[in-house]
Amino acid sequence: MVDVAVVGAGPNGLAAAVTMARAGLSVAVFEGAHTVGGGTRTAELTLPGFRHDVCSAVHPMALASPFFRAFELGRRIELVVPEISYGHPLDGGRAGLAYRDLDRTVAGLGADGPAWRSLVEPLLRRLDGIIDFTQHGLVRIPGDPLAALRYGLRALEQGTPAWRLRFSGETAPAMLTGVAAHAIGRLPSLATAGAALLLGTLAHAGGWPVPRGGAQAIADALASDLVAHGGTTAVDAAVTSVAQVRAETGARAIICSVTPRALAAMAVNELPSGYIRRLESFRYGPGVCKVDFALSGPLTWANPALAGAPTVHLGGTRAEIARAENQVLAGGHPDRPYVLVAQPGAVDPTRAPAGRHTLWAYTHVPAGSTRDRTEAVTAQLERFAPGFRDLVLATHAATAADVAAGNPNYIGGDISSGAVTMAQLLKRPVVAREPWRTPCPGLYLASASTPPGPAVHGMAGWLAARSALRHTFGLPAPDLSPSH
Repeated sequence: MVDVAVVGAGPNGLAAAVTMARAGLSVAVFEGAHTVGGGTRTAELTLPGFRHDVCSAVHPMALASPFFRAFELGRRIELVVPEISYGHPLDGGRAGLAYRDLDRTVAGLGADGPAWRSLVEPLLRRLDGIIDFTQHGLVRIPGDPLAALRYGLRALEQGTPAWRLRFSGETAPAMLTGVAAHAIGRLPSLATAGAALLLGTLAHAGGWPVPRGGAQAIADALASDLVAHGGTTAVDAAVTSVAQVRAETGARAIICSVTPRALAAMAVNELPSGYIRRLESFRYGPGVCKVDFALSGPLTWANPALAGAPTVHLGGTRAEIARAENQVLAGGHPDRPYVLVAQPGAVDPTRAPAGRHTLWAYTHVPAGSTRDRTEAVTAQLERFAPGFRDLVLATHAATAADVAAGNPNYIGGDISSGAVTMAQLLKRPVVAREPWRTPCPGLYLASASTPPGPAVHGMAGWLAARSALRHTFGLPAPDLSPSH
């Protein structure tokens, strides 16, 4: 028998489990997959010796997340922070480069450099306030109202047709749109603009780290801390009923890192019908088709500077990316899609045999799509890195349907676990000061379907655990540092 049962061993579930165990409670984690990690797993998907990140690859929130700061993730694993956070190629060998150094980025943008600085620098100056605003529920008074105001006004600009007004050239707006498309939503929109501003600002602050050895290192660090503080994990242990978990474990608190749809099914007899209806009305977004490549050598980009960027956004100009992304939202498969690329070998040689490389890529597709987009992804890579096809030793493709089958939280292949819209950032999955707490005593929701939403930050799990500590156990939040 235990005090706390956690359903799901992705980064949010593990963050919740670690927090509860650090508070002195007995914790059991149940995971339906063969391994812990959820969206932070690494595996040999193509050839022996080639280690590919199954979902997340580059982690802008690894140094910025309040949970990971408290956990001191950087003391537990090696986070390699590149000089170039991301690159964005355009035709003709042109490219925008987002350096950690804002001055260097501005210098590379020519006439649009001052406009880039005026957009980003005020956010950098109040970064802690912006992190506080974006990494908690939005139904609260911001800790730094001025930071929230600056962020909100810029989101209003970049999330509406006014996004055309700031820049005169092609490179700067394309760079910002490439980051906005991480959110898998309409372009322009307030939600995608918010993502662009947060991630774009972090690119010039702590940078976008790559975990040495793969994303699995993050999950392993969390799982190790849990075990060190008395917690247990069970894999191949899918949960279908909250009542069954309570009966078998005696847990006073059950924290579920699942989608609202799954929670409604698991707790149909435990939750009020009105709350169930709200869970079932939660909407899910487009999916992804992911393609992993084993390569005989590094890419030869038309712009050689891109070789130093672990993250590269493909798709061309702002207009091209917006057209492709909006076509996906309308149910289409663009001929020239937006492609998010990670080349971890730029900073981490451990991912492949000597001289070889792995390449991680995904493109957005309609929910539930069964189309293999390997050729479309390859064509975009060949467009900006001529000769790419000749480097390919093997590929591994996962359609949106495959992605959904591999992780029940990715409904229809939606790796955000819910459509990223302003309405659903406020209602994730309900409008409440503590949306992690359900009407059923002792039952909490802690997935990316709750604030602050998608990304590897552990915040949903941490916030749900803190809510459970207050309301179920009457305990304070514990110290998470390695020295305790």
